[in-house]
This record gives sequence, C-alpha cells and structure tokens, in this order.
Amino acid sequence: MLPEGLQRTLARARKAVAFTGAGISAESGIPTFRGDDGLWSKLRPEELANFDAFLRNPQLVSEWYAHRRHVTRESRPNPAHDALVEMEDLFDKFIIVTQNIDNLHRRAGSKNIAELHGNIERNYCLGCGARYDGEEFEDNPTFTCPKCGGLIRPDIVWFGEMLPTEEWEKAEAAAEEADVMFVVGTSAVVYPAAELPMTVNRQGGKVVEINIEETPLTRIADYSLRGQASVFLVEIVEKLKELRKVGKYTE
Repeated sequence: MLPEGLQRTLARARKAVAFTGAGISAESGIPTFRGDDGLWSKLRPEELANFDAFLRNPQLVSEWYAHRRHVTRESRPNPAHDALVEMEDLFDKFIIVTQNIDNLHRRAGSKNIAELHGNIERNYCLGCGARYDGEEFEDNPTFTCPKCGGLIRPDIVWFGEMLPTEEWEKAEAAAEEADVMFVVGTSAVVYPAAELPMTVNRQGGKVVEINIEETPLTRIADYSLRGQASVFLVEIVEKLKELRKVGKYTE
C-alpha cells in the first residue's frame, strides 16, 4: 500500500512530471548495451556515442545505432509506460521528461514528452539537413544522404553535446511548477538533467523516487519506492483514480 502521506500528495497534486530513465525500459527487455553479447560488448558506448567517433568511423557508429534501433523496435511498451499514458488524464498538467531515446513513451501513446537526449527513430543529414525518420534509410548500406551525399546521423544527444534547448526549457519550466515529480528508473546523476528533481525539491514540490535500488537521489526524495516501475506506477494510477473519484484530501 502507498504511504498515507503520498496518497495526500497525489490527491492534492495538479501539476506532475514523470522523469524517466533506463530502468523503465529495462522491463521491456531493452538493455543498456554496456553488457551486450557479441561485437558491441567489446566497445564502450562512450567511444561510439560522440561526434568525433562518428566522423572517424561513420560506418561503425551507424551500424551500432542500426543495431540499437532493431532492438528497440522488437521491444514493446510495458505496463509502466501504459500507466504514464493514463496519468495524462489524472492531472491538470502532466509531462514526461525522459532521458531515454527508445521511443517507447510515444509508442505507448503519451503525448506530452520532453526528450532530453533525442529519439533513435529520428535522423538527419549533416550536409543538407534532410530528415530520415523511422525506417526510411535502413536499406542504405552507407548511411549517406541520397540528396547530397552527406552523412546521416541519429538525432540524439552524444557525449559532449548540449541538450536540445526547446526540450530542456520545457522540462525546466515543468519542474519549476510541479506539485510532484515521479523519478522513475534513473539514478539522476547525469547533469544537467539531474538538476530537475533538485528544482522540484527547492520550490516545495514532492519528489517520489521509484527504483529497484537506492540512488544518490534517495537522500532528497520525499518518498522512495523500492521495486519495479510497472508495479508502483500501476498502483499509483489506480490510487489516483480512486482519490479523484471520491475527492478525498482535495481541500
């Protein structure tokens, strides 16, 4: 059962943020790729996920992301993703701020999303800016633009790159007015994204951590729920429905 204090927070909250990381997608079978078997287990993501590596060996980096796209497309949103879709109708304002690039939130049906690290399904040409989203260029063995011959790169944030301004500003604004933030499946140690729960805490909102283990964020969280995201998010949604129906604690 959810703590009584958390139930009061849920009932009174009108503006909410779900801040998600790799843990929410792990239940869909998406690995971090750091422990993959085969070729990719011999390569560090930090050595592939940066612009210099792409320019040095665009074929290798492009093939790695093609592999990742294949894995994510074979995966399906899980009950945690579905619960967040339902949350959109249970608050006056609700947004998902995600560090994930796997597109599972959109595939689940969520509408209001700030993708801080981009989306693996989006790609663009470095030469002319033409977009190649979805599966448009997967049969192109050289991953080059048929319009200008330029290199096509994933529209994601690599190590050393800035977060997309519009997405970050949207996330920051939501954190500054949130009554509650659910921090789901992330240790929240990668900056500047890790600032968001701190912002909620400073302005008086409640931080609810959902993770299978303790994290550096635990010390500032108002509530820390230990276990799978799908279990707790489904329970939270059911409790929200119940509280909204009876109007308990709303005054």
